[in-house]
Amino acid sequence: MEECILLVDDEKGILDMLEIVLKKEGFRNIKKAQTGKAASQLIQEFNPRLIVLDVMLPDVNGLEFCMELRKKTDVPVLFLTAKTSDYDKLTGFAMGGDDYITKPFNPMEVTARIKVQLRHQHLYSQIDQSNMLEFQDFSINKNSCEVKKDGSVLEFTALEYSLLLYFAEHPNRIFTTSQLYENVWEQINFGDEKTVVMHISRIRKKIEPETDKVKYIHNIRGLGYKFIPHKKEAL
Repeated sequence: MEECILLVDDEKGILDMLEIVLKKEGFRNIKKAQTGKAASQLIQEFNPRLIVLDVMLPDVNGLEFCMELRKKTDVPVLFLTAKTSDYDKLTGFAMGGDDYITKPFNPMEVTARIKVQLRHQHLYSQIDQSNMLEFQDFSINKNSCEVKKDGSVLEFTALEYSLLLYFAEHPNRIFTTSQLYENVWEQINFGDEKTVVMHISRIRKKIEPETDKVKYIHNIRGLGYKFIPHKKEAL
């Protein structure tokens, strides 16, 4: 595995432990930083494929660091934090995080989540067979992995794209959050409902024509979510 991983945490013991486990799993290109300043420098130097980021750093708030990072790149960010409330998790996703891992954690769980993120990133960048999915307000180009609205390419993370594509390829079917997590995140035991809900919220903000109304991804109370394909009318 050649993916470059950046580990950012103020606790050297955590960094060393994760490095050991990741190397046993085949990752070789690993960089470590204990401050936001050091992390920024490493990001400029070697352009990581994924960042594991502690929320509480000595010189910067990890959430704010991620928000600034999102202005420049869509590299997957996995938050590490001792904060466990739903509000903290939702804040992490709202700031641009792709996953949220609470301390104390099993290092193998972190490794598993890293692999999932990298797998989605790889699929996102792969050129698939030419295929267009056209809807009234947006389109999905499976050949270039692009989502367009009003002629402009929308910014999607790899997981957001994978989730939207899964919905679009399975229209009018109801999926529970557990089913979505298992099929898109490819995990069964890790994560929770809030992860899926926040990603759906972020997708809605990008594809829905009206911010106060839901047209495509509907929440079916007590059952799950369903994608309604409002097809683009033929000219």
